[in-house]
Amino acid sequence: MNVLELEHIKKYFATQKAVDDISMTIAEGQIFGLLGPNGAGKTTLLRMITGIFYPDSGNITLNGKKFDAMNDAINIGYMPEERGLYKKMKIGEQALYLARLKGMSKADAMTEIKRWFVKFEMESWWNKKVEDLSKGMSQKLQFVTTVLHRPKLIILDEPFSGLDPVNANLIKDEIFNLARNGTTIIFSTHRMEQVEEICNHIVLVNKGKKILDGTVQQVKQDFKENIYSLGAPVLPEHLMTHIFEVVKHEPGKLLLKLGDGTTPNDVLRYFINQEVPIISFNEVLPSLNDIFIRLVEGTAAARQFQTIN
Repeated sequence: MNVLELEHIKKYFATQKAVDDISMTIAEGQIFGLLGPNGAGKTTLLRMITGIFYPDSGNITLNGKKFDAMNDAINIGYMPEERGLYKKMKIGEQALYLARLKGMSKADAMTEIKRWFVKFEMESWWNKKVEDLSKGMSQKLQFVTTVLHRPKLIILDEPFSGLDPVNANLIKDEIFNLARNGTTIIFSTHRMEQVEEICNHIVLVNKGKKILDGTVQQVKQDFKENIYSLGAPVLPEHLMTHIFEVVKHEPGKLLLKLGDGTTPNDVLRYFINQEVPIISFNEVLPSLNDIFIRLVEGTAAARQFQTIN
């Protein structure tokens, strides 16, 4: 079942095409990566999905029905990249207030808040103000306030920003738990290694257009370059053959690009004939970071992304 469907969505600001005819579907329980350089249109898309913006044209369908911002937005959990918390409010009061805005009764809200505060070791924070929290602490609070009303669709924009490795793993484990229990998650980030680890499907947008759509594994297969890694305790210094090109030669390891018509078995046969004691041989798939750069290379956005990573 598709929880969310976008059909030919467009959103223009003056002469800027922020979102230019994008369509995509997101299935129930999927952890869906929405990727792109700064200014690509990601935030505008997220704001239309949450009802903050209305599309100029196109349709948004949520749970099989046309999206109604007035009634459906309450069932979505949205964690923006910029802090959406009131700095002067006490943390416990703020969590309760936001839960009540999402339609929870006071009793149910208190039960859920206490459960999450215990799980995230936040019990002692109840009377602290947001302005007194570190960036990582406020990020944990923002995650809790996003999920405590148990929405079936959750949008996380840079959820690991400011978190140390221990708390990042804590949030990551909860993302997996939510997905296993049927929650659909849209995950937006610049960190490609997080996408590879967490997401099972991705869409890449650039300059308002969708330029890539598929599962993580399928995308990596589509962009592979026939490169293999071979490990051996001793390797010949000079390799003279037409069946592969040596991309990288280092102690105990070779990166090889196979020639047209060459199979992995041809390579193994060559090294066996050279009496090389092979200890490993495997295909090297490109990282999502490499694919991202390749697709948007030469643009200012690509150069900006490279500086970030």
